[in-house]
Amino acid sequence: MKTLRRAFSIVHGCMAILFACAALALIVIAAKTGWLAVMGGLDRGAAQAVIEAVGLLAAAVVALQIAQTIAEEEVMRDAHISGPTRVRRFLSRFLVVVVVALTIEGLVATFKAAHEDPGHLLYAASIVVAAGVLLAGWGLFVRLNRYAEDLEPEAMADAKREDIKLK
Repeated sequence: MKTLRRAFSIVHGCMAILFACAALALIVIAAKTGWLAVMGGLDRGAAQAVIEAVGLLAAAVVALQIAQTIAEEEVMRDAHISGPTRVRRFLSRFLVVVVVALTIEGLVATFKAAHEDPGHLLYAASIVVAAGVLLAGWGLFVRLNRYAEDLEPEAMADAKREDIKLK
């Protein structure tokens, strides 16, 4: 069983590295896009390209956060996501980045649709609404999970002991 757990840690480590590489690639692409936009002149087209670069950076943040979460939770801590505290903390780390990235992507889509094709504003609005629903659902989850944590105080103590491994 230890060999299998070790194999899962190795696979998770490889996944974290791949997510980090994807984030770095997106950062380079965003920098190139922004640089070419500014060097091409400061006009409406440049603004659209910079807005697109911001969207790419938002995706890079999500990829990097996923890499960090996987590395910390599955490789360094070797934590088992079974207690309510661990589940809440794991999902919260991930969802805060996803909600922010979706909101930024919704704004990027709104600017792009407003300037290129107003017919796509409905799609942009649906991204923003989805981010809002995700945020509300996450808030409800955290609230309900808090009650479960009160029933299992030892889970919070276990999570705090696991945090010491990262310091």
